[in-house]
Amino acid sequence: MIYLLLSILCSVTVSVLLKIARQHAVDIKQAIAFNYVTAITLCWLLLQPKLSGDSIQALPWGLFAILGVLLPLIFLAMFKAVEFAGIVRADAAQRLSLFLPIIASFTIFGETLSLPRGVSLVIAFIALFCLLWKPASGASARQTRSSVLYLLMVWLGYGVIDILFKQMAKTGTAFPTGLFIAFAMAGLLMFFYLFASKAQWHLRHAVGGLVLGCLNFGNILFYIKAHQHFSENPTLVFTTMNIGVISLGTLVGALVFREKISLVNAIGIVLAILAVFCLYYWIIA
Repeated sequence: MIYLLLSILCSVTVSVLLKIARQHAVDIKQAIAFNYVTAITLCWLLLQPKLSGDSIQALPWGLFAILGVLLPLIFLAMFKAVEFAGIVRADAAQRLSLFLPIIASFTIFGETLSLPRGVSLVIAFIALFCLLWKPASGASARQTRSSVLYLLMVWLGYGVIDILFKQMAKTGTAFPTGLFIAFAMAGLLMFFYLFASKAQWHLRHAVGGLVLGCLNFGNILFYIKAHQHFSENPTLVFTTMNIGVISLGTLVGALVFREKISLVNAIGIVLAILAVFCLYYWIIA
């Protein structure tokens, strides 16, 4: 259980770092670039991806290229979502993205939509609508539009990334190998952009990125470890991880950063947890 708790803690702490980055004048683009330096290094040392010459040509390079573009873009979208909508709603939107692969399974891959799965999807979309809801009072129309836009980007982006990783697994690519190459391509893209835009480099941006990378990779590593430890009960891992991140993100956002959420948003948080619970205990269990 310690692996699950550490994974949840790392995930929420990433959102916290994104929240405070602007306060400490950290260039988030540079931080994301250096985040991938850490992630690539830790992936190589701890997951030991296999990159033999014989198998490298058979790898799904098209998927890697798409992931290389999407990963940093969605990281930036998450930063903006935390800035405009807060940790509470951003973390919940990210976790609700797990329902996009479910939608893809019966719209693209031809699986049958069962009644329990359909009910969980309906609850998830109602939850997403509640999370996107923001009263007009107390916020400008522009801020409201930005909040909705970035939350939708987080939800859609993380869902598409999940689908792409599942497609990668279907090609026979080992997860450590796919993760390493995707991180490497994302890092190269970010550094190319920064050099092309003549970024002003500063040590604090690099340090912020290295810390961000440790937490980002820690989330992945501990999640894998939890699945290995509970290999006979993956439902426990899925459910605890998603509900745990939404719940802890809500507590941190409300208590530490004094984020204000409306009654409709609060209902969305509850429905998001209910949707996850229904999905895994009605379908997978």
